[in-house]
Amino acid sequence: MIKFIIFFLCFLITARGIENFEVNDKLAVLSELGSFEAYEGTEIEDFETPSWDSGKGGKVLVNVDSFSAVGDGVSDDTQAFATAWSQACSTPKSVFLVPKGRSYMVNATKFKGPCSERLIIQIDGTIVAPGEPKDWDPKLSRVWLNFSNLTGVSFQGRGVIDGSGSKWWAASCKKNKTNPCKGAPSALTIDTSSAIRIRGLTIQNSQQMHFVISRCDSVRISNVLISSPGDSPNTDGIHISESTNVVVLNSKIGTGDDCISIVNASSNIKMKTIYCGPGHGVSIGSLGKDNSTAIVQKIVLSSAFIRNATNGLRIKTWQGGSGYVKAVRFENVVMEDVANPIIIDQFYCDSPDPCVNQTSAVQISQVMYRNITGTTKSKEAMKFACSDSVPCENIVLTNIDLHKKDGTAETFCNSVTGFGFGTINPSADCLTSAGKDYSHPGDTKITRLRESDVDSLVHTEL
Repeated sequence: MIKFIIFFLCFLITARGIENFEVNDKLAVLSELGSFEAYEGTEIEDFETPSWDSGKGGKVLVNVDSFSAVGDGVSDDTQAFATAWSQACSTPKSVFLVPKGRSYMVNATKFKGPCSERLIIQIDGTIVAPGEPKDWDPKLSRVWLNFSNLTGVSFQGRGVIDGSGSKWWAASCKKNKTNPCKGAPSALTIDTSSAIRIRGLTIQNSQQMHFVISRCDSVRISNVLISSPGDSPNTDGIHISESTNVVVLNSKIGTGDDCISIVNASSNIKMKTIYCGPGHGVSIGSLGKDNSTAIVQKIVLSSAFIRNATNGLRIKTWQGGSGYVKAVRFENVVMEDVANPIIIDQFYCDSPDPCVNQTSAVQISQVMYRNITGTTKSKEAMKFACSDSVPCENIVLTNIDLHKKDGTAETFCNSVTGFGFGTINPSADCLTSAGKDYSHPGDTKITRLRESDVDSLVHTEL
């Protein structure tokens, strides 16, 4: 159907004699952005939460209390969790149970697979980390609860994973420049795993990143709540790295860093019905640090509300990198008091020292922003700060309506080309030139595809 529409539109355009406009190229970009499918898993029919009741389906209950866990939030229950894990992992159809109404203090632990089939990790109580950084195991300096080499495992429940991060934040160089800059643990990590389901959990007050998906395939996250104070440093909500076919649904995230961050070697990522704020918005990147190569593609964010964030929809890369970001679509997003609602920043520099200018860069192309509305706290509602040597290409805007409450919003462009159709406010005429320029609401130069011609393409789902 898409191919027929494009053929028909090209025929009409040729017949009408439209000149000075690369319509065929633009239609090709629209076709590519509108035809690829991001992974959805069982998105339409939400997966049924497996029953952990040992009386149903032959489940074998492995309760951490049965392995001498105290559950008073003070006693060290690490060994009880490790022993219970060994039992649950080796037993088919088992349920690793953290019971409700109790709080378990657990030190940094690696829960390793492979495990027997149909393992359920049922967290109904609270798991709390030690609060003192000096008590942390130096051999596990970057992880707290680390799960690896799992297949077909479900994490579920109404429990809480609490990283007790306040003293870690106070020791960060971002809170106090006299502190040394060093890493801190991520609260929950799932690594080198596949066919994973996570539902209903609360993850809060992480030492650094809250939830990391690393080197995984086919992961579905739904109905999770992630929270930490807006000034807690480097506390990304969900961080996706080197992973494919990941879906994040119906989740609320408010932290001191990116609500969701997607980094190198990730593809087929879909986020839908996301509440973000406070935080740094939804980000692709950062990418290309230390002259590294990065590839990110087929990313979709559909239906989100971003509030009181320092960024909205962001792509960030360091100078000197290589590789590419392409086939990205942000759609149906409402902003409220967001600085930098739409931003591509190829001069990202999260460093205490100035970054050296470099000519190589991660290529950014084929990015669509569709149905983005709301209010901006910054003058530049849209900012495309792209590399002079590796410009951003095929940036598509459609139905953008961003306003500044106490002034006039603008669009900034540097080394970026693209096109738009429908309402675009503030105007983005500067997309038609690869130079550096601002576009103001009064500008009317941008060439747009005829809405009646492209309506079918605009409403094509990924």
